[in-house]
Amino acid sequence: MKMKTALTIAGSDCSGGAGIQADLKTMTMNGVYAMSAITALTAQNTTGVSAISESSPEFLARQIDMIFGDIRPDAVKIGMVSSSELIRVIAEKLKFYKAENIVVDPVMVATSGSRLMKTDAVDTLVIELFPIASVVTPNVVEAEVLSGMKINTREDMTAAAKKIGDESGCAVLLKGGHSVNDANDLLYADGEFTWFTGKRIDNPNTHGTGCTLSSAIASNLAKGYTLKESVKRAKDYISGALSRMLDLGKGSGPMNHAFDLSGEFSKEAK
Repeated sequence: MKMKTALTIAGSDCSGGAGIQADLKTMTMNGVYAMSAITALTAQNTTGVSAISESSPEFLARQIDMIFGDIRPDAVKIGMVSSSELIRVIAEKLKFYKAENIVVDPVMVATSGSRLMKTDAVDTLVIELFPIASVVTPNVVEAEVLSGMKINTREDMTAAAKKIGDESGCAVLLKGGHSVNDANDLLYADGEFTWFTGKRIDNPNTHGTGCTLSSAIASNLAKGYTLKESVKRAKDYISGALSRMLDLGKGSGPMNHAFDLSGEFSKEAK
């Protein structure tokens, strides 16, 4: 049976907890062949981001061309893209190749609080990428920026998700875990609202949760699951990774993406 494939278009996290590195681990653990096109190099760790070096639009375009020209992705996850020029290149290429199962994680602020996206890029993201997305996955802070609304309650989440979805013509998974009602997320798709309840896991190490969730959703869409099924499976995966209580770094540390890895080659030395 042919293995399904997924592409992440995002920034690199040299400390391995978020970005491209988290995406590749997540996609691998969710049973698809993972590929990447890097939008930026970052110098970061669990305490914050100290520097960002963007790819040129030409080089990003070349990466995407080489991927689609050889191993076509069954799904595409888009993470940190910090400039309008890069966003336009991504949109142009994905439309040209008629990419499917596009998941957009509008990364504007890192877990550590570092702003990752220029403000004019937010407008370009909404105009260029949201309309071709299968689903966008903002957290509460990002959804406030996108909707222009303050979000404090479940009703606020409902109104914001509907506003973003209706204006952009895409499904929206609004993640409540940052501040509203525990780890309950709201999916607005095809005019229908679906709540996904999750138990808040008392783990301060949440670096890369957004990257991980969106990559897990993309992986499941690539395998043929519906959007609702993909979100449910992705939430179960991230809950498992968080509940393993990995504790690395001095700040908001990473999850154990490989918590369910139990084959011969993963065994510790005697």
